[in-house]
Amino acid sequence: MSFRGRFAPSPTGRLHLGNARSALLGWLQARAAGGRFLLRVEDLDRSRCRAEYVDELMRDLEWLGLGWDETPLFQSERDGVYRAALEQLEREDLVYPCFCTRAEIARAASAPHGLSDEGPRYPGTCARLSLAERAERSRTRPPAYRFRALPGDVRFEDGLQGPYTQDVAAAVGDFVVRRNDGVASYQLAVVVDDAATGITHVLRGEDLLSSTPRQLQLYTALGLSAPGFFHVPLVLGEDGKRLAKREGAFALAELRERGLAAERVLGLLAAWSGLGDGSPLGLDELVHRFHAERLPRTPVVTQEQTVITALGLP
Repeated sequence: MSFRGRFAPSPTGRLHLGNARSALLGWLQARAAGGRFLLRVEDLDRSRCRAEYVDELMRDLEWLGLGWDETPLFQSERDGVYRAALEQLEREDLVYPCFCTRAEIARAASAPHGLSDEGPRYPGTCARLSLAERAERSRTRPPAYRFRALPGDVRFEDGLQGPYTQDVAAAVGDFVVRRNDGVASYQLAVVVDDAATGITHVLRGEDLLSSTPRQLQLYTALGLSAPGFFHVPLVLGEDGKRLAKREGAFALAELRERGLAAERVLGLLAAWSGLGDGSPLGLDELVHRFHAERLPRTPVVTQEQTVITALGLP
């Protein structure tokens, strides 16, 4: 199968340098392999996603030269596809309705170390409710749906981080695949969409490494082939926070509007990725230089003044 990669931003704010680095590395990985690069807009959070951010991020990617090869996919248009996947899991009794609130789950958590990106480990409160109990609880609260996490270690080989193992049932517990507002969860949507678009390689931030075992269980449950994974260490500010999440973290639209040369930005992103010394660079040269083994294995920590100097900003 030919190489197919993707960049999947959430349009909840302006595209920043940390996001742009992920987009660049995914694009370079696809181009170096002679493959295709897709754009998916993860806009399921209707309350935070805005159309102007979508337009802006597309202009930013085009400014950097990071074009995509097929019509962009919008998750907000795929509710029926996610519902079909959920129904498949329901038929096989792999999901169940959950009426718990976050506060109830937090109170039920027996150990403070039982935390994941979803919060405290879910203790299985609603896993064995009778039909009558479900009907009674549904009168006061619409349910979310949780996947019955399989016990035992899930192992995979990450293309950059190496071997990774997690017991999903022990670490996370049964996890949400549809929220109680009827919207598919990130875990379900990303699996369904990557499979539907034939993605063979997923390059994304290291913060999503621990999500992968959950996704691998869903791939298996839905009878889908999983891609290879490549988790890149994040770019952090001096305060240890993700650069892409910090205020004033150099929005690409602002840099573009100020007339900055795209090659300056590419040069800085290349330096953060072990592909350059910070000098301006073009994409042709970066494709030639790209090798996975050159990418850093540890987070990149940068200072605001370093970024200003590298970009030649006043």
